[in-house]
Amino acid sequence: MTAETTARRSDATRAAILAAARHRFAQDGFRKATIRAIAADAAIDPSMVMRYYGSKEGLFDAALEIDLELPDLGVVQQDSLGETIARRFLELWETPPGDEILLTLLRSAVTDDEVGKRAQRIFAGQIMPMVLRVGDPADAPRRAGLIASQVLGVALCRYVLRLEPMVAMTPAELTASIAPVLQRYLTIRPGES
Repeated sequence: MTAETTARRSDATRAAILAAARHRFAQDGFRKATIRAIAADAAIDPSMVMRYYGSKEGLFDAALEIDLELPDLGVVQQDSLGETIARRFLELWETPPGDEILLTLLRSAVTDDEVGKRAQRIFAGQIMPMVLRVGDPADAPRRAGLIASQVLGVALCRYVLRLEPMVAMTPAELTASIAPVLQRYLTIRPGES
């Protein structure tokens, strides 16, 4: 067997483990998911999971790596900012692997301080630079926090609690409903109402 073949097999095994882990963590949460169940889902021996990721915590960290690929608001028409963000977040929540990663983050962050800190780092590290591209940079942390509260609130109601009015809306309807709020958060100045 060549080194290239071994590397491809290793990459395929890693990918299978990560896919199984994302699914299992999204379904069961961090505490209930087991290495044995993840290995069974990936059709491999549990020792392989440990070989590649060292521990359940290491696997969890790897499974939750996500680049939100948020839009560059500096090139978006001023009156389309809220719609652009709403569309991107709904796309993330409704398309693999982002759907399982974000669901796992949201579910686990409310019960596990370390996961909560990880979620904070992801959102601070990725939403803040997006928000800094428009409006007053000094006000960016407030605006980024408001945007995060809106998109995470929608996600909680639609994907975790599965509240019927939220679940029944199409992505286009939901985008049209929340885009004006996000637009306001991006463009309002402190003290304005």
